[in-house]
Amino acid sequence: MNNINKRIEAINWSSITEAMNSNGYAIIPGLIHPDECNALVQNYADPGSYRKTVVMERYRFGLGEYKYFTYPLPPIVQELRQQVYPKLAPIANNWMRALNIQTVFPDTFEELQQLCHDNKQDKPTALILKYGPGGFNTLHQDLYGDIYFPMQMVIFLNEPDEDYTGGEFVLTEQIPRAQSKAIVLKPRKGDVLLFTTNFRPVKGTKGYYRVNMKHGVSALHSGERYTLGIIFHDALS
Repeated sequence: MNNINKRIEAINWSSITEAMNSNGYAIIPGLIHPDECNALVQNYADPGSYRKTVVMERYRFGLGEYKYFTYPLPPIVQELRQQVYPKLAPIANNWMRALNIQTVFPDTFEELQQLCHDNKQDKPTALILKYGPGGFNTLHQDLYGDIYFPMQMVIFLNEPDEDYTGGEFVLTEQIPRAQSKAIVLKPRKGDVLLFTTNFRPVKGTKGYYRVNMKHGVSALHSGERYTLGIIFHDALS
């Protein structure tokens, strides 16, 4: 893994915190090396790595396919979950305080996972998604149960405009008493996108208010697009 932990520690987390607070998302460029991206793509064909395959059009989620990993997770996926979570937990707790929500997230990933398992959420939610020409993902939120962490991450495993065209990552903000705002992002291979799972606080004239957010993927025009999604909470059995 060429020491993913050192790379995570070298990130300017103050800048990430500022971006998350201001925008509800932040991009970490080039955190995952090309060979690591390629290995994850090649592993897509290994049935022993996954607990479930979802054909998206069957459920009207879009057009494409994704697979949920089974435990134990691949080492790089496990490390990302364990090492990034403690960096995000303080941001999440500040969001809860700003919105007067009583939830307090634990300091470590292991404690969050135990909380999930105590509530019968013990299925891994890390997944890899594959899209071909015409593939897309409808706007959604990844919650999976009563216990959920309000931030997640996606790792881009292909190079846009080389491996595929189209397929932009889309976020929407449902601003109260106003039209929704669309945010269109085009991260490169190896980039990590951190973003809110379902909402973020925004400061108004009378204090903070809640802005709900969803995410999806626009239609691919050509090629294949793979991404690794890392959700920190587990799913109901």
